[in-house]
Amino acid sequence: ACKVRPGTTAATAEAWRQSFLDGPYRQSSLLSAGVLADTFETCCLWSQFAALHAALQGALATALDRHPGARGLLSCRFTHVYPDGPAPYYTFLVAGFSGDLLDVWAHLKASFSDVLRAHAVTITHHHAVGRVHRPWYDRERPDLFADALRGAKRALDPAGLLNPGVLLADEPGGGSTG
Repeated sequence: ACKVRPGTTAATAEAWRQSFLDGPYRQSSLLSAGVLADTFETCCLWSQFAALHAALQGALATALDRHPGARGLLSCRFTHVYPDGPAPYYTFLVAGFSGDLLDVWAHLKASFSDVLRAHAVTITHHHAVGRVHRPWYDRERPDLFADALRGAKRALDPAGLLNPGVLLADEPGGGSTG
């Protein structure tokens, strides 16, 4: 493939980079226009990808069916590709929902995260888990690792200043969002 399509120009690469960096700012602009836009990522085996992708598309279709006039799309790209599977990175855009957009967003994030969990794939690949995804991370992460992390945080961060509540629900600021 590299011999057939040897790459892009520096200008094309820079345009892609700038578009990537502008993404979070576009999210705010889209929201002002009533369009929800967000992303999530995972990593899976090649043998899991087709069913996972179809289930995620189905979760969006189910959400759209509940709101007449709503429309949306779910795009996917691979950020990393390994011999045993890809790291799909999804972007969703939805519009035409009635009601509180924050509730719609939370429902969509939960629906997609539940699909990831049901397919036994990770809630994150290379980005931080963060507070939004932590409830699913809590179910994914082994208890022994949580205990080790608690011990490390007690020893190295006794005042609880470093990202409190992001990876452990039982520290200050660790309330559930999911």
